[in-house]
Amino acid sequence: MTRTPIRWTTVCLDCPDAHAAAEFYCRLLGWETTVTEPDWVLVRDPAGGVGLSFQSEEQYVAPTWPEAPGEQQKMIHLEVLVDDLPAAVEAALAAGGRLADHQPREDLRVVLDPAGHPLCLFTQ
Repeated sequence: MTRTPIRWTTVCLDCPDAHAAAEFYCRLLGWETTVTEPDWVLVRDPAGGVGLSFQSEEQYVAPTWPEAPGEQQKMIHLEVLVDDLPAAVEAALAAGGRLADHQPREDLRVVLDPAGHPLCLFTQ
């Protein structure tokens, strides 16, 4: 079987403000904005790898964390490996995130990005 070359390059997150979301992730991860349009922004790790893009959606509804019947469910969450969990949480909050009320485990912290997407910070 011949395989067609396919390469995964980006995960796109819908949000109410693409520019605000991009700024948060650039501050948190040390990434750079590579393409900017009025309602869409692409950011990438300068070292390479899969990037993130953000698309403004007028009808965006933030997910509920943790999930609740009848509420907007999350469709995706990002997981970020960190060396120092308290320092990473502090950096995420300083970048514009907020600590979720529900924290399911002691070895990770769920931070909500400016659009309400859950972001799991964890150590190995």
